[in-house]
Amino acid sequence: MPPESVRSTSVPERELTAATDLCLANGRLNPDAVGWSRIPLLNTDRIGRGAYAWGRNKRWEYWGITTPTHLVALTVSAIDYAGVHELWVFDRTTGESIPINAVVPFARRAELPGTLGLGPARAVAKVRGGDLVIDIREVEGGTRLTASAPRVSIDVVATRPDGRTLADHEAMAVVVPWSKRLFQYTVKDVDRPAIGTITVDGVDHAVPAGESWAVLDHGRGRWPYSVAWNWGAASGYVGGGSERRRIGVQLGAKWTDGTGSTENAITVDGRVHKLSEELVWEYSTDDWMRPWRIRGERVDAAFTPFHLKQSATQLGLIASNTHQCFGHYTGWIARDDGGKQSIDGLLGWAEDVHNRW
Repeated sequence: MPPESVRSTSVPERELTAATDLCLANGRLNPDAVGWSRIPLLNTDRIGRGAYAWGRNKRWEYWGITTPTHLVALTVSAIDYAGVHELWVFDRTTGESIPINAVVPFARRAELPGTLGLGPARAVAKVRGGDLVIDIREVEGGTRLTASAPRVSIDVVATRPDGRTLADHEAMAVVVPWSKRLFQYTVKDVDRPAIGTITVDGVDHAVPAGESWAVLDHGRGRWPYSVAWNWGAASGYVGGGSERRRIGVQLGAKWTDGTGSTENAITVDGRVHKLSEELVWEYSTDDWMRPWRIRGERVDAAFTPFHLKQSATQLGLIASNTHQCFGHYTGWIARDDGGKQSIDGLLGWAEDVHNRW
């Protein structure tokens, strides 16, 4: 049991096991789609098509990559009136950060599949000194992530272990319903071993197998104009010998509160264990580098940052204030069998975001 001061909230959630459409024919939320699943089951093709709820449609593919030497963030997104794209590379040894960002009116020259896996996600945008080009596509054995911009490029494959495909590789997927008109479908795939190359100023840096990880945040939905969230994720191996486990941590808060859905889960050796409770996040907005704490009936996690990625945007309709800390987790998360799974030493992030979009 967590300490008496921790007041997590249990949320009864329904597991979906059959494919269905996220939207009804009129564009509103399909009640049969509300719940969570272990594999992507929902057709989301209606999001971003036609005039219904124009301006509220949000579509994106975000990938976070961690390696022994670098951190990478890669985003292709379309939010109706703009495309918001990013390639960010951080050198863990030197501390140098290379941010490349582009906001493109009406998401011109951006392409995202209507449904996860059914086509590439691509974007081309002018940035200072040249072009930002991003291409994300399914290949045999995983997802290939390529991007180039002045000074930097990446070519990384986020693999699916054990020869699994999109149809049988488990990842936490959930529909968060604010109303019949506003809702979000997210797939958080947090334990993808990565391999490839990061190139900075003409120098190649390996993304070594067994030490590098890729995390997907796939989103399709219709959002309120103003929203805040916490998101924490981490990946890696825990334990040794016969006790060695491949772990993916997925934790969230704020944006799901009161909806009857949560995005909390842990993946152990490819199996999703859903955490159906609203967790308590404790951190300092005066000192983001102080340790964070995330707790509940099935979670007691501490997060110690070593780097803060901070950004603020004010572009007319679009405003964002992001504090994303990178660091290491310790503590435990309970599996479905009640056993406490250690997450000690896992590398990942925890963030606080407020968007007006």
